[in-house]
Amino acid sequence: MPTARPITALLYVQHLLGIGHLVRAGALARGLEAAGIRVILVSGGMPVPVLHIGAGISRFEQLPPVRAEDETFKSLVDESGNPVDDAWKAQRCERLSAIFHRARPDIVLTELYPFGRRQMRFEIEPMLEHARTLRERTGLPVIASSVRDILVPPAKVGRTEEIIERVRHYYDLVLTHGDESVIPFERSFARAGDIADITHSTGYVVASVPARQGPGSPGYDEVIVSAGGGAVSEDLLQAAIGARALCDLRERIWRVLIGHNYPQAAFLACRAAAPAGVLVERTRSDFTQLLANCALSISQGGYNTVTEILATGARAVCLPFAGGRESEQALRCRLLAERGALQVVERDVLCAEQVALAVGRALESQPAQGHVVDTDGAARSAALLLEAVQRKK
Repeated sequence: MPTARPITALLYVQHLLGIGHLVRAGALARGLEAAGIRVILVSGGMPVPVLHIGAGISRFEQLPPVRAEDETFKSLVDESGNPVDDAWKAQRCERLSAIFHRARPDIVLTELYPFGRRQMRFEIEPMLEHARTLRERTGLPVIASSVRDILVPPAKVGRTEEIIERVRHYYDLVLTHGDESVIPFERSFARAGDIADITHSTGYVVASVPARQGPGSPGYDEVIVSAGGGAVSEDLLQAAIGARALCDLRERIWRVLIGHNYPQAAFLACRAAAPAGVLVERTRSDFTQLLANCALSISQGGYNTVTEILATGARAVCLPFAGGRESEQALRCRLLAERGALQVVERDVLCAEQVALAVGRALESQPAQGHVVDTDGAARSAALLLEAVQRKK
């Protein structure tokens, strides 16, 4: 008797500036794998070897990589820093379509699209057309959008209507990876009610969280300063390192982790200038273990770090990024601070003195584990997708 073909999902993700989208997609992919779904994770961003992103995933496909030239996200450049042209886009589109046709997935997941990544529609929409045609013929694949808890508001009039139209045209499900009791989807997407019938809040997607270890373990009782993907982290680094001498944790080791997008020359200069007791390193693959072991976390407050803070119970100070049109970190941190889960220093008052004061407040607060937030997003996403596949069969 032939063995039943495993349910297969194609998960497309494109990170353009930091690495948060890729990290979340990897955690989601591993959650789907744990539920028995075979995942093909397709990444279009710059490779990040330290993440070991393909570990625990059936197949990882790296498209010819692209990134945003700067925080405006207006221009795309390839791995050599050259602007992408129509020929390059055609090559990427053909590659993505070939991956789809070879896989014939039961599920297609687009991370953020159509709520964002509009600049990648040249390759996403042809894949969605292939998926829609196949769905009309066979009932599958289920087409789903995977989005974080907070969206950046559309920049132009008419974009929201365009998003709704694309959701209705292509998608069976919209999975919002947040906790509705903390941040309702309509808080950042005003027309959420128009697609409420296919929208499901899953809880936050977080990688498996290790237990706190004892003395001598990595990061034990240290202050862990993390600058995310690193491309926009200069102000955070200066304020955080400067705060050490001004606060009660001045005798602890402060371990500063800088992402791989941060220029090598600037990284070496930061490491050389670091005072005694401050260790400057590149981002580490054991970051979640460091968080579980630390005395305090200082970060930009991006989606992945915040979910890991909540899951590990680390005391935390967040210095959210609000450059360009990016407002999601600031809103998320503000709403969680209102619940007492972390401390925030807003960008317009960011300085060493304000960070030191926030460290003091964090040390006086209860650990984040005391603030219940749903972090079961990967498992719930898998359950929703499996249910949708069964309905279509």
